[in-house]
Amino acid sequence: MAVLELVEPTGHAIQRASDLAGAAAALGRVDRLVPVDPELHPLLPEGGLRRGSTVAVAPGASSLVLALLAGASAAGAWSAVVGMPGLGILAASQAGVALERLALVPEPGPEWATVVAALLDGVDLVVAVPPGPVPARVASRLAARARQRGSVLLPVGRWEGAALTLTAGPGVWEGLGAGHGRLRCRELTITAQGRGAAGRPRRLRVRLPDPTGRLAAVLPPAPALAAPVPGRGRPALAVIDGESVTEEVRAA
Repeated sequence: MAVLELVEPTGHAIQRASDLAGAAAALGRVDRLVPVDPELHPLLPEGGLRRGSTVAVAPGASSLVLALLAGASAAGAWSAVVGMPGLGILAASQAGVALERLALVPEPGPEWATVVAALLDGVDLVVAVPPGPVPARVASRLAARARQRGSVLLPVGRWEGAALTLTAGPGVWEGLGAGHGRLRCRELTITAQGRGAAGRPRRLRVRLPDPTGRLAAVLPPAPALAAPVPGRGRPALAVIDGESVTEEVRAA
């Protein structure tokens, strides 16, 4: 059986799986949603990750996984990552993940599904990277476990029966000049599509990471002001309670 360890900022293990699950369960599950970063609210039908749901993340979107964990852990949630040995603790910390509430099982071995099921018993958010194709009966069993326990299952890769699938499109990096400079941030589009209320695709343009290593929304360009009309004065634009109001400024 793989040994699960809770990682604190120093990187030292301080608890085993059974202790972590018991501590998380003791906190209670009074909220219906696991919170996410407010920038991601437009992607999710309920503005958060509904407890008991399964939300798949497309492969190659590790920065999106960290952004989801960061929003949840900032609200006090416990999370776990299974089967992702390349996950960087420094990158997770810079993304805003609370390492004192993060459990890692980088190499779960042949009992991968058993490890995930055990974590769903007592952890709010479980990221699971399967070692290969997942049989439908295994996917169904783990999804049922999440529903029963009120956890959120976040499998990475194709997952039959997922309520929602998140994908991150190719990004554009900023910071490099003509043969010099350093990567500072990346702009990309996140798409969410699923079943029911999530059947219609939702897209969100973000910076992930932004220059601080975290998630930030990309603001739409400001609308161009109308050119002055001869004889009518120059139009002025005022914003009142979130609504644009154009008024005439007469020429002196």
